[in-house]
Amino acid sequence: MKKIMAILALVIICQAGYSQKNVNDLFKEFSKTNNVTTINMGEITMKFASLFSDTMGVDGIEVYSLEDCTNDVKEKLSKAVSQLKDNKFETMVNANENGERTKVLVRIENEMIREMVIVTTGSDAALVRIKGKIKPSDIERMVNKHGKGES
Repeated sequence: MKKIMAILALVIICQAGYSQKNVNDLFKEFSKTNNVTTINMGEITMKFASLFSDTMGVDGIEVYSLEDCTNDVKEKLSKAVSQLKDNKFETMVNANENGERTKVLVRIENEMIREMVIVTTGSDAALVRIKGKIKPSDIERMVNKHGKGES
C-alpha cells in the first residue's frame, strides 16, 4: 500500500510540474501560432537605434501580438499565464481587471534587469520580452515620466 501511495504522489507531482510553463516555453508555444504578429529587434537594430535615442541598455525586444488570433488561442494564453512559473523571474506586477490580466516579470542579475517580460491576456493579448542590462532606476524614471503624460 505504501508503494502505491508513493507512486501516486510521484505521478501527481510530475503532472503538476508538467502543466507549469516557464517563460521560454510560453514564447516558444505562441511564436508558432497562426495569426500572431511578430516583431523582433535584435542587438544590431538596438545598437543602430542607440545612435538616435537612449535605449537604456536594451539589447533586444520581442513582441508577439495575439490580437488577430482566435478566442481559443487567447484563452489558451490566459490558461498558460495562470500556469506560468519560472524561478528565474520575480513578479513585479500581477493585475487582473475586467477579465484581462497583465503580468510583468523581471530577471535580475547583479542589480541589473537582464530580462523583462510583459504578458497581457484578453482582446489585446500580447507577449513582450525585453533583454539587456537595464538599470532599475531607468525603468523608474520612464514610469514617472510617462505617468505624468510627458513624451
